Amino acid sequence: MRRSLRSASQLARCGTRPLHSSSRPLCTSFGQHTAKVGISRRRYASVAAAELQFGQPLHETHPHILRAGEVTPGISALEYATRRARLAAKLPHNGIAIIASSDIKYRSGSVFYEFHQDSNFFYLTGFNEPEALAIIEKTGPGPEHIFHLYVRPKDPRAEQWEGARSGVQAALDVFNADEAGDINQLHSVLPPIVAEASEVYTDIVTGKSALSSFSRLFLGPSSRTEGFAKILEKSKVKQLRPIINDLRVIKSEAEIANMRTAGRASGRAFTKAMGRRFTLEKDLTAFLEYKFKTLGCDTSAYVPVVAGGEHALNIHYVRNDDVLRDGQLVLVDAGGEYGGYITDITRTWPVNGKFTDPQKELYEAILRVQCSCVSLCRASAGFSLDQIHRIAENGLRDALSQLGFDMSGNALETLFPHHLGHFVGLDVHDTPGYPRRGNLQVGQCVTIEPGIYVPDDERWPKHFRGIGIRIEDSVCVQEENPLVLTTEAVKEVVDIEALSES
Repeated sequence: MRRSLRSASQLARCGTRPLHSSSRPLCTSFGQHTAKVGISRRRYASVAAAELQFGQPLHETHPHILRAGEVTPGISALEYATRRARLAAKLPHNGIAIIASSDIKYRSGSVFYEFHQDSNFFYLTGFNEPEALAIIEKTGPGPEHIFHLYVRPKDPRAEQWEGARSGVQAALDVFNADEAGDINQLHSVLPPIVAEASEVYTDIVTGKSALSSFSRLFLGPSSRTEGFAKILEKSKVKQLRPIINDLRVIKSEAEIANMRTAGRASGRAFTKAMGRRFTLEKDLTAFLEYKFKTLGCDTSAYVPVVAGGEHALNIHYVRNDDVLRDGQLVLVDAGGEYGGYITDITRTWPVNGKFTDPQKELYEAILRVQCSCVSLCRASAGFSLDQIHRIAENGLRDALSQLGFDMSGNALETLFPHHLGHFVGLDVHDTPGYPRRGNLQVGQCVTIEPGIYVPDDERWPKHFRGIGIRIEDSVCVQEENPLVLTTEAVKEVVDIEALSES
């Protein structure tokens, strides 16, 4: 027996935990209810949530991290439910969306990398464990759907080694699935759901190298996979990413608040770094990553670029293992993450705290273009990110010409080889594939990052050769004024130099 869709009004009335329509209210203490799974009915003992163990922080176990009603920091159960409903509304009648979690990646043997959840799976569920599968099954008009969530079951022996798992019951009680089950039973549960679907939307592709846990369960060499490929008929399968991109590209107030938290902490870390003297790239790297966390972020959002001198000419230099030399600039591209959301910052400053005249001239030319482009990140301006990029190109071309650069031929392509910006959110390059040609809309978050990288080549003015400068902020588009999420990272020459004197 399947539960019917819970309406948004029901969710709102329930506050911290939505009611299931099977008349089993979710209580503040887990287990104080009658669970209805299939046609069976079981009574669970009353156990306080704080006494239970879950695979990620919850308000009851980590009230210093989450507020009541939140599934992940800053994001409520109601918002996750609304996201699933919005996705269901975009599906055809009897269509389904299948989204797999990320896998644990291993560095060598049993040594694993830090787990990072698939962004689309996280966006729809808030569930932050591997080996899980979500299905959004459209059951009626508009947003009506059933939310299935299949996860690893509780296993004391495995949890002794790997840490707590949330388990199947928590998939219902905490993550508000309508139907939940053991991921290891998918071979019997999923085929009927897929077979009944009018269309299947998924980004799980047969035969690709990066197989998810779902792919390995059903597409790998196993007897239980027989017949599944026939069920997942190619004529029924469509790409899910464009639909989710449309949802994710417009950020909610809660998402923007998380990004502002990450931006504030990250920006302050940058400013503190500018006020110190570092002689090694690795020391500056370690300082930033430490300050991101101590100032409020959960972790670093990506591998930082800490590029002294000519290393800044490599856009994604991440070795961060050289000496920082007096008289050179250091280009730092880094950011922190909070509640899964990130902000992206680049600053370039003098290692010794004082710009030389050529460094200052080139820096201020780029800064003028950057500030001008940031000011255009408002819906009322009517520009797309591509259009603002072309404005930046024109501004840089004019500024470099005034500084004595020969801007004929492919000069600008050589000196400014990347796009002005990209979308940002749960990922550094958020909503991959979403076009940059549409006018910016309220709630979209983008980076603005002009840069000039001057090779050591006789074509360019001698005193600028070997200099790489990029200035980047994360910006949320508003109707009349852009919201700069990373404003705490100073960028004016006078402010940067003043830090070295304080």
